[in-house]
Order: sequence, then structure tokens, then C-alpha cells
Amino acid sequence: MTKEEKPQVAAPRTLDPGALKALAHPLRVRIFDVLSTVGPQTASSLAAIVGETSGATSYHLRALAAHDLIREVPGRGTGRERWWERPKVRIDFAGPSDSMSPGTKAAAQIVTAEFLRLRHEALLAYMRRSESDESDESDAWRDAHLIMTAGIMMTAAQTQELQKELTAVVEKAIERYRGQEGPDVRPVTVRADVFDLPVPHTRERTARAQETEES
Repeated sequence: MTKEEKPQVAAPRTLDPGALKALAHPLRVRIFDVLSTVGPQTASSLAAIVGETSGATSYHLRALAAHDLIREVPGRGTGRERWWERPKVRIDFAGPSDSMSPGTKAAAQIVTAEFLRLRHEALLAYMRRSESDESDESDAWRDAHLIMTAGIMMTAAQTQELQKELTAVVEKAIERYRGQEGPDVRPVTVRADVFDLPVPHTRERTARAQETEES
């Protein structure tokens, strides 16, 4: 591969109801997340990471593999110790929707809730790191984080435009650094949440606005 060439990228995969239901278990979501961020693992090494028995992780690995959510690492491992990895392909799945069947909607709720829980735990773990935990980190890594929350008054159209702009920035970074390796390369999580907040009833908002104008 020349320096100008980029690795071949598989087309994004949208999970069908069967694969979504196979993923809909807290431990399977955790295993999928570990393989995505940490890299290839065996049932034994996964057991040590997630705090389960190797028998339990082995069972759930086979269930995930049955729907091609993970796969064995080619040419690695033995008959008694199999290595597993998450295929390097973008995975998309829909959040819970009333248009889904009850079973699929329940699966989507489990998967979405568990991924959000893991994201929150990872953020809290990052915030709890002590200076001693970071003693081997350079100033560049310590200064590289961004945790930001902003409240903006916007219309639906403006919010959609912002969502598209943020998505384009993240997609550009994914494409630029895809397959990158090196001594200073590590997994980085990028979070982008854009959603409207609950608002009071329109009549109540109108009354408050009128009171503000009269005061």
C-alpha cells in the first residue's frame, strides 16, 4: 500500500431486526463495545475486563458471531483459544420507534439505553482520573479533551442544519484517520448530541412572553 492509498472501507451496515435482537443484552453490548475500543480479545481476556466468567463471554461471543456482529480474527488463535474482533465497518441502528414491532422496539430500547449508559460511565471515569493515573501521559493528551454543553434557542430547521454540520465534521475525521496506527495513536471517542428540550405548553409560553413585554 502506498502512502497515498487508503484502506478499503466496507459499506455501512444497518442492523436488521434479527441482529438488533441478538445485540439486545447488556453483556453483549458491553462485549461489542470492548471489541470496538480495545481491540481483539479472547473469551478469557474479555471475562477479565467485564467481570464475568469465560463461559459466559464465550456464549455471548457465539451469539454475536451468529449475526456477523463480530468475527474470529483470521490466522490468530488456536482450537482452544479463539480471538474475536469487531469487523471494521460502520454499524447503524435505529432508535426505538412506534413503527417497529413490539419485539424490535424493545430490543432497540435495550441497545440504545446500554450504549448510552456505557458512554456516561466512560465520561465519568475520564473525569475521575487522578494525576497519578495520567503520569505517563503527555501534556498534549491532557490538553486534547473537550467537554462542552451549550443551550441555544433555535428553530427545527436551524437545528437540522447544525446536526448536518456536526456530522460532516465527524465524518471527515473518520475518513482522514481511518486505519491509522502508531506509537501515539489511541482510541478517541467523539460525542455529539443534538436534541430539543421539553418546553411548556404554547399557551403558557405565550402568556409569559406577553407579561415580559408589558413589564
